[in-house]
Amino acid sequence: MPELRQNYLTKEWVIIATERAKRPEELATRRQREPRPAFVPTCVFCPGNESKTPPEVLRLAAEDGSWKVRVVGNKFAALSSEVQPVRTIRRSRRTIGGFGVHDVIIDTPDHSQCMALMSDDHVVKILQAYKARYDALTIDRRIAHVTVFKNHGGTAGASLEHPHSQLIATPVISYQIRQRFHEALTHYDEYGECIFCQMLLEDLEEQKRIVIASDHFVALEPFGSAGPFCTQIYPRRHMASFGEISEEEIVDLARTLRTLLAKLYFGLDDPDFNYTIRSAPAEYTGANHFHWYVSVIPRLTRVAGFELGSGMFINTVLPEAAAEFLRNVKVERAVGTSAG
Repeated sequence: MPELRQNYLTKEWVIIATERAKRPEELATRRQREPRPAFVPTCVFCPGNESKTPPEVLRLAAEDGSWKVRVVGNKFAALSSEVQPVRTIRRSRRTIGGFGVHDVIIDTPDHSQCMALMSDDHVVKILQAYKARYDALTIDRRIAHVTVFKNHGGTAGASLEHPHSQLIATPVISYQIRQRFHEALTHYDEYGECIFCQMLLEDLEEQKRIVIASDHFVALEPFGSAGPFCTQIYPRRHMASFGEISEEEIVDLARTLRTLLAKLYFGLDDPDFNYTIRSAPAEYTGANHFHWYVSVIPRLTRVAGFELGSGMFINTVLPEAAAEFLRNVKVERAVGTSAG
């Protein structure tokens, strides 16, 4: 029978459509993919074309002195650091000058690579670049929130195929983020505990929706998951902000994230996906009521009229079945060693 489940954090309802439920393997993309070369002369992100990108903001070097990860400004930035965030209010019309920062993190010099197949050490470098930029931007008092995200594949919004991530820093906090904070704070005021820590503890006790459990992180399918294989990675240690992560935890997160992406890659035939780091704004660093996490959303279904009209999503894969499927995907092929 179909079931409605509530997302405990957002209070949003999700329909688990068991009547049209699919086996997880039926959602594999099965697309014909052409092999990509390691170097494309016309690609602005490939080595040798560094002058074709905006100025470099950060570079993490390889042992031979070449670059391993580069951070540059987005040539087609959504916001500009040259604009002042001047607020204007005219009755019901409110605007702010389009101030902000829009970075591109070039994940690797190798055009053919993807994060699922990288070494854990390389993913560590990417996460270190994320944190370095996150830390640098949160110092700026004009910036209210920093979002780090990755679009993999055309249906996920990637306009360039060379592996890259992005970061956008904004002078405001979106309503969605504010709402999550409101619900988390309300829960903390009522129960005296972090709502995320409570949910994580319950999931670890049940074990039904756990995909990966490492020393510092837990990857799981949420009870009220809005879509098939929408997986979240939580730090075991309570932290409100991504900026609070330690170097040891970065190494563990790199292994956990890369392993999860490899499971999706081999289990579902490299689906398009988005991931984002959902972190507290700088003003909430150290808060007891919020807990940052990574949200990985494979693009396996389409948002249609019902979702747009109601704000309620339909999930055709039981979260428990999705977790079991991913747990059983072997990813030794990812980096040549067993990764579970």
